[in-house]
Amino acid sequence: MTVSYDIVLVGASWGGLAALRTLISALPADFTLPVVCVQHRHRDSTSVLAPILQEYSRLNVCEVDDKAPIAGGNVYIAPADYHLLVERGHFSLSVDEPVRYSRPSIDVAFESASDAYGSGVIGVVLTGANADGAHGLKRIVERGGLALVQEPATAESPPMPTAALRAVPEARSMTLADIALTLASLPGVHTG
Repeated sequence: MTVSYDIVLVGASWGGLAALRTLISALPADFTLPVVCVQHRHRDSTSVLAPILQEYSRLNVCEVDDKAPIAGGNVYIAPADYHLLVERGHFSLSVDEPVRYSRPSIDVAFESASDAYGSGVIGVVLTGANADGAHGLKRIVERGGLALVQEPATAESPPMPTAALRAVPEARSMTLADIALTLASLPGVHTG
Protein backbone atom coordinates (compact mmCIF):
# COMPACT_ATOMS: atom_id res chain seq x y z
CA MET A 1 0.00 0.00 0.00
CA THR A 2 1.39 3.39 -1.02
CA VAL A 3 0.95 6.18 1.50
CA SER A 4 -0.11 9.52 0.06
CA TYR A 5 0.87 12.76 1.77
CA ASP A 6 -0.80 16.17 1.56
CA ILE A 7 1.49 18.59 3.39
CA VAL A 8 4.93 18.95 4.99
CA LEU A 9 5.43 20.93 8.20
CA VAL A 10 8.91 21.93 9.32
CA GLY A 11 9.72 23.33 12.76
CA ALA A 12 12.98 25.08 13.62
CA SER A 13 14.37 27.39 16.27
CA TRP A 14 17.97 28.24 17.21
CA GLY A 15 20.13 27.64 14.12
CA GLY A 16 17.03 27.25 11.97
CA LEU A 17 17.89 29.69 9.19
CA ALA A 18 20.91 27.67 8.06
CA ALA A 19 19.01 24.39 8.47
CA LEU A 20 15.98 25.65 6.52
CA ARG A 21 18.24 27.03 3.79
CA THR A 22 19.91 23.62 3.42
CA LEU A 23 16.60 21.74 3.40
CA ILE A 24 14.67 24.08 1.10
CA SER A 25 17.52 24.39 -1.41
CA ALA A 26 17.57 20.60 -1.84
CA LEU A 27 13.90 20.28 -2.79
CA PRO A 28 13.40 19.87 -6.55
CA ALA A 29 11.55 22.46 -8.65
CA ASP A 30 8.78 19.94 -9.39
CA PHE A 31 8.07 19.15 -5.71
CA THR A 32 4.27 19.29 -5.45
CA LEU A 33 3.54 19.23 -1.71
CA PRO A 34 3.10 22.47 0.22
CA VAL A 35 5.93 22.97 2.72
CA VAL A 36 5.07 25.00 5.84
CA CYS A 37 7.98 26.34 7.90
CA VAL A 38 7.56 27.49 11.49
CA GLN A 39 10.75 29.23 12.60
CA HIS A 40 10.95 30.79 16.07
CA ARG A 41 11.88 34.45 15.81
CA HIS A 42 11.47 37.68 17.73
CA ARG A 43 8.00 39.20 17.64
CA ASP A 44 9.38 42.40 16.08
CA SER A 45 11.22 40.45 13.39
CA THR A 46 10.77 41.84 9.91
CA SER A 47 9.45 39.79 7.01
CA VAL A 48 12.90 39.04 5.56
CA LEU A 49 12.90 35.28 6.16
CA ALA A 50 10.88 34.45 3.04
CA PRO A 51 13.03 36.58 0.68
CA ILE A 52 16.22 35.12 2.18
CA LEU A 53 15.00 31.55 1.68
CA GLN A 54 13.69 32.38 -1.82
CA GLU A 55 17.30 32.98 -2.88
CA TYR A 56 17.99 29.28 -2.19
CA SER A 57 14.76 27.69 -3.40
CA ARG A 58 13.44 26.61 -6.78
CA LEU A 59 9.96 26.70 -5.24
CA ASN A 60 7.93 29.83 -4.49
CA VAL A 61 8.59 31.03 -0.93
CA CYS A 62 6.10 33.35 0.77
CA GLU A 63 5.03 34.51 4.21
CA VAL A 64 1.54 33.35 5.17
CA ASP A 65 -1.40 35.76 5.26
CA ASP A 66 -4.54 35.00 7.27
CA LYS A 67 -7.00 32.82 5.33
CA ALA A 68 -4.47 32.27 2.51
CA PRO A 69 -5.16 29.12 0.49
CA ILE A 70 -2.69 26.22 0.71
CA ALA A 71 -1.29 25.25 -2.67
CA GLY A 72 1.30 22.66 -3.62
CA GLY A 73 4.73 23.65 -4.85
CA ASN A 74 5.02 26.51 -2.36
CA VAL A 75 7.11 27.03 0.76
CA TYR A 76 5.10 28.93 3.37
CA ILE A 77 6.71 30.82 6.24
CA ALA A 78 4.84 31.45 9.49
CA PRO A 79 4.85 35.19 10.23
CA ALA A 80 6.49 36.53 13.38
CA ASP A 81 4.29 36.90 16.48
CA TYR A 82 1.37 34.80 15.14
CA HIS A 83 0.45 31.18 15.69
CA LEU A 84 0.00 29.49 12.33
CA LEU A 85 -3.00 27.16 12.18
CA VAL A 86 -3.36 24.74 9.29
CA GLU A 87 -6.93 24.07 8.25
CA ARG A 88 -8.06 21.95 5.34
CA GLY A 89 -7.21 24.03 2.29
CA HIS A 90 -6.15 27.24 4.02
CA PHE A 91 -4.25 28.87 6.88
CA SER A 92 -5.43 30.88 9.86
CA LEU A 93 -3.35 33.17 12.03
CA SER A 94 -3.90 33.57 15.77
CA VAL A 95 -2.61 35.90 18.47
CA ASP A 96 -3.41 33.45 21.27
CA GLU A 97 -0.90 33.37 24.12
CA PRO A 98 2.61 32.06 23.31
CA VAL A 99 3.15 28.34 23.83
CA ARG A 100 6.47 27.41 25.44
CA TYR A 101 7.35 31.12 25.14
CA SER A 102 6.92 30.95 21.38
CA ARG A 103 4.53 32.51 18.90
CA PRO A 104 4.54 31.02 16.35
CA SER A 105 4.52 27.68 18.13
CA ILE A 106 5.63 24.58 16.26
CA ASP A 107 3.32 22.42 18.40
CA VAL A 108 0.29 24.55 17.49
CA ALA A 109 1.02 24.29 13.76
CA PHE A 110 1.78 20.55 13.88
CA GLU A 111 -1.31 19.73 15.95
CA SER A 112 -3.66 21.79 13.76
CA ALA A 113 -2.24 20.17 10.61
CA SER A 114 -2.69 16.68 12.03
CA ASP A 115 -6.29 17.54 12.94
CA ALA A 116 -6.93 18.82 9.40
CA TYR A 117 -4.99 16.28 7.32
CA GLY A 118 -4.62 13.20 9.55
CA SER A 119 -2.23 10.65 8.07
CA GLY A 120 -1.41 13.02 5.19
CA VAL A 121 1.01 15.08 7.30
CA ILE A 122 4.79 14.88 7.34
CA GLY A 123 6.29 16.58 10.40
CA VAL A 124 9.95 17.60 10.42
CA VAL A 125 11.73 18.86 13.55
CA LEU A 126 15.06 20.61 13.04
CA THR A 127 17.59 22.36 15.27
CA GLY A 128 16.42 24.33 18.29
CA ALA A 129 17.08 25.12 21.94
CA ASN A 130 13.77 24.05 23.50
CA ALA A 131 11.20 21.23 23.27
CA ASP A 132 8.67 22.91 20.96
CA GLY A 133 7.50 20.49 18.27
CA ALA A 134 7.78 17.30 20.34
CA HIS A 135 4.09 17.18 21.33
CA GLY A 136 2.94 18.17 17.85
CA LEU A 137 5.14 15.54 16.21
CA LYS A 138 3.69 12.92 18.54
CA ARG A 139 0.17 13.96 17.45
CA ILE A 140 1.18 13.66 13.79
CA VAL A 141 2.40 10.09 14.34
CA GLU A 142 -0.68 9.18 16.39
CA ARG A 143 -2.81 10.25 13.41
CA GLY A 144 -0.74 8.09 11.03
CA GLY A 145 1.58 10.77 9.63
CA LEU A 146 5.33 10.58 9.06
CA ALA A 147 7.90 11.99 11.53
CA LEU A 148 11.39 13.08 10.46
CA VAL A 149 13.88 14.59 12.89
CA GLN A 150 17.28 16.13 12.29
CA GLU A 151 19.98 13.93 13.81
CA PRO A 152 20.78 15.85 17.04
CA ALA A 153 24.54 15.46 16.57
CA THR A 154 24.25 17.41 13.28
CA ALA A 155 22.04 20.19 14.71
CA GLU A 156 23.46 23.58 15.65
CA SER A 157 21.28 23.31 18.77
CA PRO A 158 20.42 19.67 19.68
CA PRO A 159 17.74 20.06 22.44
CA MET A 160 14.73 20.38 20.12
CA PRO A 161 15.45 17.33 17.93
CA THR A 162 16.48 15.40 21.05
CA ALA A 163 13.12 16.21 22.71
CA ALA A 164 11.28 15.20 19.54
CA LEU A 165 13.05 11.82 19.42
CA ARG A 166 12.32 11.26 23.10
CA ALA A 167 8.61 11.95 22.51
CA VAL A 168 8.49 10.04 19.21
CA PRO A 169 11.07 7.23 19.33
CA GLU A 170 9.77 5.81 16.05
CA ALA A 171 10.64 9.04 14.19
CA ARG A 172 13.33 8.75 11.54
CA SER A 173 16.48 10.56 12.70
CA MET A 174 18.66 11.77 9.81
CA THR A 175 20.85 14.51 8.44
CA LEU A 176 19.34 17.52 6.65
CA ALA A 177 20.50 16.12 3.30
CA ASP A 178 18.79 12.80 4.02
CA ILE A 179 15.58 14.56 5.13
CA ALA A 180 15.49 16.44 1.81
CA LEU A 181 16.23 13.23 -0.10
CA THR A 182 13.46 11.39 1.77
CA LEU A 183 10.94 14.14 0.99
CA ALA A 184 11.97 14.33 -2.66
CA SER A 185 11.78 10.55 -3.09
CA LEU A 186 8.22 10.12 -1.75
CA PRO A 187 5.83 8.71 -4.35
CA GLY A 188 3.62 11.25 -6.06
CA VAL A 189 5.46 14.42 -4.99
CA HIS A 190 6.72 15.39 -8.45
CA THR A 191 4.83 16.91 -11.36
CA GLY A 192 6.92 15.03 -13.90
